[in-house]
Amino acid sequence: MTIEITPSTVKGQVQAPASKSVAQRAIAIASLANGTSEIYYTGKSDDVQSAIKVCKAFGAEIEEKGEKLTVKGGIQTPSAPLNCGESGLGIRMFSAIASILNEPVTLTGEGSLKERPMDMIEASLKAAGVQCDTQNGMLPVVVNGPLKGGIVNIDGSASSQVLTGLLIAAPYALSPVTFRVSDLKSRPYVDITTRMMQDFGVVVENKDYEEFVVPAPQKYISRSYHVEGDWSGAAFLLVAGAIAGEVTVTNLDFQSAQADKEILAALKNSGAELIVDKESIFVKKAPLRAFRFDATHCPDLFPPLVALAAASDGISQIRGVSRLRSKESDRATALQQEFGKLGLYVSLEGDNMLIKGNSLTGGRVFSHNDHRIAMACAIAGLTASEPVIIDKAEAVNKSYPEFFEDLRKITVRS
Repeated sequence: MTIEITPSTVKGQVQAPASKSVAQRAIAIASLANGTSEIYYTGKSDDVQSAIKVCKAFGAEIEEKGEKLTVKGGIQTPSAPLNCGESGLGIRMFSAIASILNEPVTLTGEGSLKERPMDMIEASLKAAGVQCDTQNGMLPVVVNGPLKGGIVNIDGSASSQVLTGLLIAAPYALSPVTFRVSDLKSRPYVDITTRMMQDFGVVVENKDYEEFVVPAPQKYISRSYHVEGDWSGAAFLLVAGAIAGEVTVTNLDFQSAQADKEILAALKNSGAELIVDKESIFVKKAPLRAFRFDATHCPDLFPPLVALAAASDGISQIRGVSRLRSKESDRATALQQEFGKLGLYVSLEGDNMLIKGNSLTGGRVFSHNDHRIAMACAIAGLTASEPVIIDKAEAVNKSYPEFFEDLRKITVRS
């Protein structure tokens, strides 16, 4: 799919999409729980649909009706390989969940996931005493449990998602588990995991992000659960207001553990006009200045922040480039290449990205099959001098399939 973004202003109100990160966790935990859970507002992203298919293949009974999922928990060894689609969280989470079974489980995926390294899954599960093999560090992943328990050493420097999977699986280990974690990145995402585990009735103890203790065996308890709005997707809408007009975004939880709510700090530092209350966030265009921001623990903010920096006067600096290499694309290089086509200077210097703000030209860009690259280019196109044409724009379906529809709702042609 090719989308053309015409230089425009924005004005209006839009609801933030459901958090696919929270939704995937909720579906997985409910599928492990005793009894029947009701999960509301999971959204329709590709990653969420993949999680539903995987959990059905695991044996959970899941019924979709409107905005509600009814999940009757209980998993068993699947009869065929599990296809995690293109979800990085999915493959890491479900590989760990597969480890609580006593027979081999094969997990695979599609698209960009086939190009992403799986060696961190293999290393972490082997550290937990689980047999795990990959194809030279790539898909497929073959897991053969059980998860026995004990002390497990985890390297958290590359991703927190492996730890998330093991934490979710740990209540079903044969004995208590203590995870000793070094250099943990994306701590807020681990907070989401532990909070949701507690919401579904299990005990987990976080000892200053260096040790996580999970008594076992335990069982999750079914419940009714509402998935919160997604700060990652909302960040693009908020930046659109800051650079191209004004926008009000609803359905965001200010008590959320999501790392990407830090977009508010970046917007404030850039000089955008912000009004925040319990029900919504209002952002209005104002003279924007260069900013510095550490995105080490919230790397998904890089794409909207590049669009923000493009409209800011001076050279902005975003830290955490090392976190971008194994996303849906090499996101650092993709941002540099695609925004370069629009006349923006982006420099990668060690762990820092430097962006020199200036007026953008129009042009044709490529999403790299990366949902966040597609959305960033679309937002940037609002302020370009000529239309911006985005190839493979359907990549947004991974996390925010309604993105272009929502953008049209608030777009006022210049």
